[in-house]
Amino acid sequence: MEQKGLGQVKRLGFGGAFKANFLGDAPNWYKTTILAFLVLNPILLFTVGKYVTGWVLIAEFIFTLAMALKCYPLPAGGLLAVEAVVIGLTNPQSIYHEVQLNLPVILLLMFMVAGIYFMKDGLVYLFSKILTKVRSKVALAFLFSIMGAVLSAFLDALTVTAVIIAVSYGFYSIFHKFAAIEKGEKYDVNNDHIIDAKYQGDLDQFRGFLRNLMMHGAVGTALGGATTLVGEPQNLLIGTIMKWDFVNFFLNCASVSIPVLIVGLLTSMLLEITKFWGYGYQLPDSVRKVMEDDVKAKEAAMDNRERVRLIIMAIAGVVLIFSLALHLAEVGIIGLMIIILLTAFNGVIEEGRIGHAFEEALPFTALLIVFFSIVAVIHDQHLFTPIIQWVLNMDGQNQLVAFFAANGVLSAISDNVFVATIYMTETQKAFEAGGIALDHYQKMAVSINMGTNIPSVATPNGQAAFLFLLTSALAPLIRLSYMEMVKLALPYTIVMTITGLLATMYLL
Repeated sequence: MEQKGLGQVKRLGFGGAFKANFLGDAPNWYKTTILAFLVLNPILLFTVGKYVTGWVLIAEFIFTLAMALKCYPLPAGGLLAVEAVVIGLTNPQSIYHEVQLNLPVILLLMFMVAGIYFMKDGLVYLFSKILTKVRSKVALAFLFSIMGAVLSAFLDALTVTAVIIAVSYGFYSIFHKFAAIEKGEKYDVNNDHIIDAKYQGDLDQFRGFLRNLMMHGAVGTALGGATTLVGEPQNLLIGTIMKWDFVNFFLNCASVSIPVLIVGLLTSMLLEITKFWGYGYQLPDSVRKVMEDDVKAKEAAMDNRERVRLIIMAIAGVVLIFSLALHLAEVGIIGLMIIILLTAFNGVIEEGRIGHAFEEALPFTALLIVFFSIVAVIHDQHLFTPIIQWVLNMDGQNQLVAFFAANGVLSAISDNVFVATIYMTETQKAFEAGGIALDHYQKMAVSINMGTNIPSVATPNGQAAFLFLLTSALAPLIRLSYMEMVKLALPYTIVMTITGLLATMYLL
C-alpha cells in the first residue's frame, strides 16, 4: 500500500504537486478558500477601494484564526499579510512600527514562555498535588479563576497563561501516556489510535475537564489584568498618559473593575454548579488515580538532586514574581534571567535541550508579527476612524458607555493596545484643546481601559493570552478550537460586559 501511494505521488504533474504542497495536509476546501481570498482582494481593491478591502482582509484573517486546528494560522494568515503589503494596504515601515510598539510583548513570548518551560516539572508537581487534593470542580474553577486574576494583576497575562498551559499539558501527557502504554507502540501524545478503548471515554471527559479549567484560568487573567497598572500593556499606556501611579490607577478603575471581577469569579462557580454551556466536566476517577500514583512514584524515585532542582525552581518562581510585581525590568528580560538561573543551577547546559524550550513560543511570536501586519492595515487605512469620531461626538454618561462598548467591539477583532492607543490619543487631543473637563477625561480613560480589557474576552484575537492558548500545543490535544473558545467564553462575555456597562453607567 505504501509503495502504491509513493508511486502515485511520483506520477503527480506540476499542477498536482503544487496543489499537494500548498498548505500541506490542510483540507482541499480550506486551500481553495485561501486561494479565493488572495484572488478576491486585488479585485476588491480596484472596484470598491482600500477601506472596504481592509475590512474584508480582517474578516479573512479571523477566518484563518478560526480554522487554527485545520491549519496553523501563520502560513495562510501570513500570505494575506504579504498580499496586503504588495497591493498597498500597508507597508513594511508601518509593520515595523507596530513591532517596535509591541517589542515588550515579543520579548515576553521569546524568553518568558521558555523560562516557564524550565519550571514545568515543578509546576506540574505542585498543581498535581492541588488537583488530587481538591475534589470539588466548583472549588477548582474558582481556584483557577482567582489565581489567574491575582497573578495577572501583578504579572503579565501571557506569563500566567503560559504557566497554566504548561501545567495542563503535563496533566494530559501523564494520563495519555498511561492509557496508551498497553498498546506497546511508539508513544506519541498526539496519537489517539494507541489509546486503550476502555480509557477513551475517560480521556474525552478529561479533555472537557481541562478545557473548562483553561477557560476559567484564561478569563481570570482578563479579570485581574484589568485592575492594575501592570496587568495589561494598554493599562500601562493609559496610566502613563494620565500620570497615574499603581495606587491611583487601581482606585480610578475600581468602580468598574472590582464589580466585574466579583461577577466574573461568581460566574466561574455558577457555570460549574449548573454544568451549563459546555462546563461541568468532572475529573474521572481513573485519571485522578493515575495522577495520584504518578505523584507518589515521583516522590519515591526522587533523589537529592531532583529535590534540589525543585527547590531551585521554587526560588526562581519567587524571584520571578517579585521581579515582575516590582517591574524591575521589561518582562522579557526577566524571563531571560529566569532561563539563565534555571539552566545554570539545574544542569541544563546542552544547546539542544535549551533550544527545545523555545519551540512552543516562537511560532506564536511569528504569528503575532503577522497579526501586527493586519493592525498596520487598520491604522494605515483608518478603518476605525468613523467609529472613533462617532463616540467622541457624544457627551455625558452616554459617551462613557459608548467608549466602553466601542473599545470592546474593536478590541474583540483587533489588538487591545492598538485600540487603546488610538482612543487615548484622540481623547488626549480633545482634552488638551479644552473640550473636556478633567473629571470626565479621567472617566473616559477608565472606560477605555475596561472596554479594551473586558468585552474582548469574546474572541481569541481579542486577548493575546487567548490567542496564545488557541495556538498552543495543548489546544488540539484538548479539542479547544476557535469556535469552542468563543462558545465557552460567551457566558463570561455577556455577564462581564453587562456588569461593566452598568458599572460605567451608574458607578463611574
